[in-house]
This record gives sequence, C-alpha cells and structure tokens, in this order.
Amino acid sequence: MYEIIASAIAVAAASVAFIKKLGLKSVSGEPIAIPPKSLGRGIRYAAGGTIFGLGWALTGACPGPLFALVGGGVTVMIAAIASALAGTWVYGLLRSRLPQ
Repeated sequence: MYEIIASAIAVAAASVAFIKKLGLKSVSGEPIAIPPKSLGRGIRYAAGGTIFGLGWALTGACPGPLFALVGGGVTVMIAAIASALAGTWVYGLLRSRLPQ
C-alpha cells in the first residue's frame, strides 16, 4: 500500500514540475496555473485525517468498495454508507463556515 501511495506522489510531483517547466496550457488554451497552498498550522488536515482514519478503521473497509460489500451480502456496511452520506451532508451544510 505504501509503495502505491509513494509512486502516486512521485508521479504527481514529476507531472507538476513538468507542467510548470514547460508552461503547458489546457485544452482550451489557458495557461495551467497551480496556486501555492498555504498549510497554516495543519490542524484542519490532522483533524480531517483523524476523522477519516477512524471511520475507515471502525468499518474495517476502504471507503471505495462499500457498495460492493453490500452487494456481496455484508449488509452491515449499509450503516457505513449511511454514515458516509451523513458526514458528506454535514460538511456541505457547514462548508461556508469552515476555513477553505
């Protein structure tokens, strides 16, 4: 798993460097601009990652195949799907008040 993530980071970093070095343009002809990211103190990333990780650990499954698990007869995953949808709804409700 770590090798997959590491290879994805390496490919993304190389791609961004390539785009910046060559000054590539989008399909519509606009220059591709990647604005700098301000990390601040990182508290929101730590909190979000912790909530996501706890949800993943409690369900015992990657969020991606939840529907496949339900289709495969693991009906308890319906609770995980409902929780994911509720969390998404709450985020949408609070998004305008959260730091972006």
